[in-house]
Amino acid sequence: MIVVYGSVNIDLIGHAPRLMRSGETVLGTSLEIAPGGKGANQALAASRAGADVRMIGCVGHDDFAGRALELLLEAGVDLSHVRRMDRHTGTALIVVDAAGENMITVLPGANERLGAAALEAAGIGPEDTLLVQLETPLEGVVSAAVTAREKGARVIANLAPHAQVPEPLLQAASVLVMNETELAGTLAMLGASAGTPEIGLTLLARRFETVAVATLGPNGAVAVAPDGAVTAVAGCAIAPVDTTGAGDTFVGYLASGLAEGRALADALGRANAAAALACLAHGAQPAIPDSAAVDAFIGRQA
Repeated sequence: MIVVYGSVNIDLIGHAPRLMRSGETVLGTSLEIAPGGKGANQALAASRAGADVRMIGCVGHDDFAGRALELLLEAGVDLSHVRRMDRHTGTALIVVDAAGENMITVLPGANERLGAAALEAAGIGPEDTLLVQLETPLEGVVSAAVTAREKGARVIANLAPHAQVPEPLLQAASVLVMNETELAGTLAMLGASAGTPEIGLTLLARRFETVAVATLGPNGAVAVAPDGAVTAVAGCAIAPVDTTGAGDTFVGYLASGLAEGRALADALGRANAAAALACLAHGAQPAIPDSAAVDAFIGRQA
């Protein structure tokens, strides 16, 4: 089973011709309300990829809570360890421009109450994969990752959104996933730099004995194993509508592929295709494709 320890949000998505600059007001065109949060997005992506998924997180007692969990419930994700807290459900304020690029402000709310005790209550073992992100308190994320690794589980850490990552998290991770900005920030935190993503991933993979993965947007993705072996997949030729949630789709599909025993190259390519498809529709969770859609898309790319 894939156990996702992370955030559950409601996304308020505004569309505008372009993104605003500091102090500027831009007139938009439409508003959508959809489930989101990196943890919940990745849980839904892993479920739609075909995995059995358990979500560990927190929501409020407000009207947004039910909507935030709606698609996870429909997908059959185990929500028995999602707790109600006396804070508002996490909320993301998202603006998407005509080119599909976005700006996001996250108001964590109930997500700030998530702690590692929730993972201990849910249980995890050697047959499981723990998936974490950095949208909930870091102390709990690190503790959950360390606990899961000690119990023999695979730990996939998505270093998003970028933060000062405690080294114990890097040491506990079986797989590290980040975009180019997060990769550069993690290297800077370690006092290192790299001319290319591949060089930076190689440094992380060897130092922490992990598989280090970087998403490269239209240029695909690349992974480096602890022995230095490089696996790369090319980008997909698409015209993006909305990139919100594409990274989470990638992570969820990658976790599912590895959990079911796919080779790294296969899991990476499938995750890359799923992320590309997610860019062709609006919103985070509503845009996450199911396994059949990804198979069809990969077939058209061949």
